[in-house]
Amino acid sequence: MSGDSCLPQDLSKSETTSPDLPLACPKTKSCSHHGAVGLGNKYVRLNVGGMLFYTTLQVLTKQNSMLKAMFSGKKEVFTDKDGWILIDRSGKHFGSILCYLRDGRVALPKGRQAVQELLVEAKHFLVQGLVELCQNSLQGNKEQPMCVIPVVTSIKEEEKLIQSSTKPVVKLVYNRSNNKYSYTSNSDDHLLKNIELFDRLSLSFNGRILFIKDVIGDEICCWSFYGQGRKLAEVCCTSIVYATEKKQTKVEFPEARIYEETLNTLLYETMPLPDNSLLEATRRRYNNCGSHSEEEEGPGGPELRERVRRIHVKRYSTYDDRQLGH
Repeated sequence: MSGDSCLPQDLSKSETTSPDLPLACPKTKSCSHHGAVGLGNKYVRLNVGGMLFYTTLQVLTKQNSMLKAMFSGKKEVFTDKDGWILIDRSGKHFGSILCYLRDGRVALPKGRQAVQELLVEAKHFLVQGLVELCQNSLQGNKEQPMCVIPVVTSIKEEEKLIQSSTKPVVKLVYNRSNNKYSYTSNSDDHLLKNIELFDRLSLSFNGRILFIKDVIGDEICCWSFYGQGRKLAEVCCTSIVYATEKKQTKVEFPEARIYEETLNTLLYETMPLPDNSLLEATRRRYNNCGSHSEEEEGPGGPELRERVRRIHVKRYSTYDDRQLGH
């Protein structure tokens, strides 16, 4: 155990060193802790990885562990000139180790990673009971993924997922490299916002909607919404704008429209077809906010449930390019 280094003076300047404390020794020398056994229940000062702790010899020697060997004279310990006993380990979970030595039980920290960190420290200090407690907790509480997002790599795979799903489907195509022009200044930021929105929606509706990522599609950023195996709507987030002497690709972030279409897919959550009045309400034509929709009849005829809404976000780079009414 490394103990040649000493604490800086300012770490303990607020502490008053008792003149009769027999623990202090020159900072560059090691000293056995045999003389500290006579302290009984008086407090011992510990510096564990820069974190300061007070405890008693009775607690440190209560159970068979490395700490008992250290503070019963079987191992050398190191102190600085102010009497702080140095232990070269992380102090993040040392308080939990002291609680277990004192009471024989301790509340484990929340989270699998924190329990694993405590397990490492318990193994180092040879606190066998705490080691078993951590291991039992890790074995009994295996973390499950909050949601699983399939990433399609072929058209056949995509069709199979959509047709076999008993839930509505939301698919996001994002392929930044699928572009022959340069991007506008805000496009990368908007593309990232679309991806972040997809992650938020998948966490919120993962039990009711199947979310799919597509990284091989022809579009740069496009949302598609499916119900009962049929495409219901599409929101394309890219457009071509004309700069001074060149074309540029612009990526938009129509957050409200995406939320609306996601909620509309919940109408197809159950197997029976939605009421026609609900279908009518979700298939109105949009003519505002610089976007338009085109309703196309499917092979089944003019029935409302066979139509697909395709919403393309369209923006103009200069005021002169804007059409009247936009």
